[in-house]
Amino acid sequence: MDSPHGAAVKAENFGLKGPRGWAFRGVGLDAEPGALIAVEGPSGSGRTCLLLALTGRMKATEGHAEIAGHRLPKHLTAVRRIAALGPVTGVNELDQSLTVAEQLREGALLQRRYEGPVRALLRPRGERRAGTQARIDAALTAAGLDLAQLPKGPRTSVRDLERLEAVRLSVAIALLGSPRLLALDDLDLKLSDAERAAAWTLLRSIAARGTTVLAVCSDAPDDVTVLHTGAAEPAAHTEDIEDSEDTKGADDALAEAGRA
Repeated sequence: MDSPHGAAVKAENFGLKGPRGWAFRGVGLDAEPGALIAVEGPSGSGRTCLLLALTGRMKATEGHAEIAGHRLPKHLTAVRRIAALGPVTGVNELDQSLTVAEQLREGALLQRRYEGPVRALLRPRGERRAGTQARIDAALTAAGLDLAQLPKGPRTSVRDLERLEAVRLSVAIALLGSPRLLALDDLDLKLSDAERAAAWTLLRSIAARGTTVLAVCSDAPDDVTVLHTGAAEPAAHTEDIEDSEDTKGADDALAEAGRA
């Protein structure tokens, strides 16, 4: 797996208003490529909507942002091509009915589909298979997930993973496409203090390798760039905004993220 050059993330007076009010408003940010950015705030304060807007999955209604020079809200498709989603509830979740190996293969197949069918067909089947496995192995290493340590190895059911293991699996699948921006929702949800520290160590290592990382959390470490969200007005619900004409729905978000 290639080490991608991270995306610079900039925003000025960035806001999104839905049927029930402002999801977020007045967001400003200027982060260099390879930065680790935390979106911090209480549940219901628009954190997830901001995450999805900055990755091109929702269309902002005020101000603008730039992701690797692609201006939002105008260039949503261009941003979606370079930004990958980790776990986002209701949008980009792991399939609990699959094994870990099946989830990885499905993610790799979907990613290969977006690389271009003509280019893929020109490569011998054995070469494609070896290339896919190499990318999976590299992504697992980067995500810190050792399949041999799971109860049933790669045959472990996704539903049987511990929370931190599931986060690592989601990150590995997201990294298969060598994104310039990696975004994760609810990073510290249901994690112990030790697990939370391990999760942030993981994200620091990914950022250090060149990928810009954006993570929603309740309490960010002191050494990361922090975007604070609040709920001065009633926050718009994610599902309300996704179903509007101005944004893509959950299924499209999955496809554009290159995730299963």
